[in-house]
Amino acid sequence: MRLVLIGPPGAGKGTQAKIICARWGIPQISTGDMLRSAKAEGKLSPVLVARMAGGALVPDDVVIGLIRTRTTSLDCHLGFLLDGFPRTVPQAEALGVMLDARGHKLDAVLALDVPRDLLIERAVLRRQDKGTGQIYHLKYNPPPAEAVLEHREDDREEVVLKRLDTYEAMTAELLPFYEKTGNLRRINGVGTVEQVTARILEAVGVK
Repeated sequence: MRLVLIGPPGAGKGTQAKIICARWGIPQISTGDMLRSAKAEGKLSPVLVARMAGGALVPDDVVIGLIRTRTTSLDCHLGFLLDGFPRTVPQAEALGVMLDARGHKLDAVLALDVPRDLLIERAVLRRQDKGTGQIYHLKYNPPPAEAVLEHREDDREEVVLKRLDTYEAMTAELLPFYEKTGNLRRINGVGTVEQVTARILEAVGVK
């Protein structure tokens, strides 16, 4: 099973990725993790590391090279789930060329759909206990009275809005591209973890 999982911040993508990977015995491949690992191992040029530190996007050829190498690993013999890649149509096209060269294809591109106002609520009302590190939600999972709470920077509204804007800009062309290829499966991401998982399984033809 070769899958791409797409979803906005707060959609529960990480949770579903773990379930999907366990279900099919495939690895979750995150470009962010790979870039951090390559940087730590000294496999990236100093110029590229400096550009990354300044917030610049990593060139497509570098990312594709990492994906090409990673997907030939033994743990990918049953497939893989790509998380955070592709982000653009050129990356999606390059991925298609890479898979075609191996005689493979994507089984599905899963896009989790959650209303923007719900994503904001999920993130902005999160709080972390300074003492234990436990994450609570002021509406859905209230903290105990003794918890010493902090509002993490990533969960502040202005940061959340910026991340959602970035996601929407990224997928504005990517999702229509995969719709045209017939790979796109839009998943209603509202509901329990189990309900969303069931929709994913149905979307890829598993009853």
